[in-house]
Amino acid sequence: MSYLINPRQQNLSPELLEKYRSIPSSTIGHFSDQGFLRGIKPLFNDIRMVGNVVTVKVFPPDGSVLREALLLSQPGDVLVIECVGDQECGCWGELRTLAGLIKGLAGVVVSGAVTDVSALRLHGLPVFCRDVSAYTTRGIGARGEVNQPIQIGEIWVQPGDLAIGDDDGVYILDAARATELLPELMVKEETDQRRRAEFLQRLATLRLT
Repeated sequence: MSYLINPRQQNLSPELLEKYRSIPSSTIGHFSDQGFLRGIKPLFNDIRMVGNVVTVKVFPPDGSVLREALLLSQPGDVLVIECVGDQECGCWGELRTLAGLIKGLAGVVVSGAVTDVSALRLHGLPVFCRDVSAYTTRGIGARGEVNQPIQIGEIWVQPGDLAIGDDDGVYILDAARATELLPELMVKEETDQRRRAEFLQRLATLRLT
């Protein structure tokens, strides 16, 4: 067994996390593509995820290190998983989803494939991934990493970062970037909400005429 496991990191204040719960990923996208995970899609609709990142690196077909990541995670965490090598080997499925719900995870992001898709949709834990697969990892117990830096596409993800995901995709922001962007994001969201209400009122008026 060759695991590299660091302690969980919490770089985000509860206040910052709470404020980001009202910020859609597309609002961030109006300002920058920095931190946007290209190619990572929501597994189902009406999905929302905000949380503190726990990073995991798996080496399919060995997925056993995910047990260690689940054990050290805390309520509100998001597991962000880099799959090294075989991208068609599903490393996340129903049983790990149930374990994640018990732990209180806010969501899971997989740079690779997931399995048990019908069950994952049923249980409702927010899951984002690149693909789905019937071929899956197993408990070899040879290699894996938790709370080490990982790379999702071109984006480096650190333990303790902020993960924001919804139907439009996933952003990863470090604490400093999240703090810096927040005032602009809140102004943008407030403005959009006001304009949305105005447009809906005008549309309702047109439909009555």
